[in-house]
Amino acid sequence: MKGPKMRARIYKPARTAMSSGIAKTRSWVLEHVAEAARSIDPLMGWTSSSDTQAQVRLYFDSKEAALDYAHENGIEAVVQDPKLRKPNIRAGGYGENFATNRRGAWTH
Repeated sequence: MKGPKMRARIYKPARTAMSSGIAKTRSWVLEHVAEAARSIDPLMGWTSSSDTQAQVRLYFDSKEAALDYAHENGIEAVVQDPKLRKPNIRAGGYGENFATNRRGAWTH
């Protein structure tokens, strides 16, 4: 008899709030869902859990590779597709600030 199925989520990480780049956002992550509730240590006040799988994060090059791994290992996975970001394109770009044929008042 098999034990209960492990659960996980597969997602593409978002960029950090401190960066405008896309580093570390190209791979897909399989992250296990915590099965056991966390408890607070009465002496030190630290939060702990007996579930070590919640600490595991696996990185894959594609969503299909992550799904294949989950299927092969009996992991029930939920896929969260990334939200597409809208490109921030200004008319003219940065060079337009210094154009000689500019119509508005110089504000620099």
